[in-house]
This record gives sequence, C-alpha cells and structure tokens, in this order.
Amino acid sequence: MSKAKTKHAKRKLKSAAWTRSEGKNPEGGLNAKGRASYKAETGGTLKAPVPSGKNPRRISFAARFAGMKGPMKDSKGRPTRKALALKKWGFGSVESARKFANNNKKKKGD
Repeated sequence: MSKAKTKHAKRKLKSAAWTRSEGKNPEGGLNAKGRASYKAETGGTLKAPVPSGKNPRRISFAARFAGMKGPMKDSKGRPTRKALALKKWGFGSVESARKFANNNKKKKGD
C-alpha cells in the first residue's frame, strides 16, 4: 500500500456536527453550527427555539414534548436533553408544556 493510501485509511471520518457535542447547545437544542450541519447533511431546515409567545411552532413543540416519556434528570442529577430543550422553549416541566399546548391548540372547526 502506498504512503498516501495508508494515511487516508488511518484517518477517521467525523460524523456530522449536529450528532456530536460541538453542534449541541449546552443549554438545550442545537447551536447554529449544529443546525447548519443538519441542513448540509439532510437538506432540512431547522429553526432556533421560540422561548415565549403563542407561536404555532412553540405550540407544536409543547404538544410533542407533553407526551414524551423519560426522566428530566439523569442518574447523576444533571438535566437530560429533554429537560434542557423544554427549558430552552420556555417550559419548566412536561406538565407546563402540556397545559400550554392544551390551552392554545386549535379546536376543530376554528
């Protein structure tokens, strides 16, 4: 094997930034680099969280996360990614997200 081929064979390919900690915001969700990486890999466009108001995206987020199972803290007492995401969107708990979603979702016929 030539030297050039050996050099390339040893180099590890990095996964996309949105799957690694460098693309994740320590306070929850993805940072700008993570969102850009996701767009480059999948073509999807992700927007930053909406922390307040009655934005339809925020209502949809609250409805999805209201039914999400799983702990808010890990075995070491640190908040999970779920807890961080809820906080980033302006909710302190699953219950507050559920209440917000139920109070703001559109009723049939509206």
